[in-house]
Amino acid sequence: MAMNKNRLNVRLPPEVNRVLYVRNLPYKITAEEMYDIFGKYGAIRQIRVGNTTETRGTAFVVYEDIFDAKNACDHLSGFNVCNRYLVVLYYQANKAFEKMNTTKKEDDLIKLKEKYDLKTPGRN
Repeated sequence: MAMNKNRLNVRLPPEVNRVLYVRNLPYKITAEEMYDIFGKYGAIRQIRVGNTTETRGTAFVVYEDIFDAKNACDHLSGFNVCNRYLVVLYYQANKAFEKMNTTKKEDDLIKLKEKYDLKTPGRN
């Protein structure tokens, strides 16, 4: 009870959330091994390990509690797993959508250039 009372008074930075983005994972790591590593810091709601060529070596870990996620991020960033040092970050949805938005804008720009037959000097 005392621990929950202390947690109510703690002010966390705005980037802290329950979802962690993990990079530099060994390609052969299993979900069970991920639960063993990250489960030490609290209850986990979900782990998603990347399985495509673009997402291999990455994972998302979703904790039940934001303080458990913060504790895991603080302790596991730089942790050595199979001679690879983990990069543990807080997932930031706005940055992920910003990348998608940029590609969409570039595609729209190409379509407009084709529609109006515009050429940019020095580019194809």
